[in-house]
Amino acid sequence: MMKKALIALIFVSMLSIGMSAAEDEEMMTIVETAAIEDNLSTLAAAVDAAGLAETLNGEGPFTVFAPTDEAFASVEIDTNDTDSLANILKYHVVSGEYTEADLMNMTEIETLEGGDLSVEVVDSSMMVGAANVTATNIFCSNGVIHVIDAVLMPFDEELTMEVEEIVEEVVEVIQDIGDDNDTSLI
Repeated sequence: MMKKALIALIFVSMLSIGMSAAEDEEMMTIVETAAIEDNLSTLAAAVDAAGLAETLNGEGPFTVFAPTDEAFASVEIDTNDTDSLANILKYHVVSGEYTEADLMNMTEIETLEGGDLSVEVVDSSMMVGAANVTATNIFCSNGVIHVIDAVLMPFDEELTMEVEEIVEEVVEVIQDIGDDNDTSLI
């Protein structure tokens, strides 16, 4: 009787190990999943063009906020500028696996690009940055995908510095005009 119980225990253990291995084999990476999803093919092509496929096929885990094909169609992105494209895409990727439940308790999350994305939940709707999250928890072998309806643009430090310089120049001109009491220009 003891021998039969031991054999049954070993058999059940082998079955569960085999089932776990089969489940792992069936799960695809983030890039593989994006490539077969009808509404994420532009993202998959952009990841490849930016040279990020190897990274996002890697061990991870990653959380990807994946813009739809429609979202990509609504913005102009130079796919030949691979550095800029890579930065834009890294702004959609977070190190670690964050499910919808995890994100519901957050206010911001740091991206691989280095910037932070705001996370806002109103009623049962979630926004990440300026994008609505339209589908959640697409689990992959190396992380999770959440589909969004917009392409998020990272903070451009150089552009911000240029704008600040222009504003400073305009303020100086206005102050000079005020100092001269020259109201003929007003």
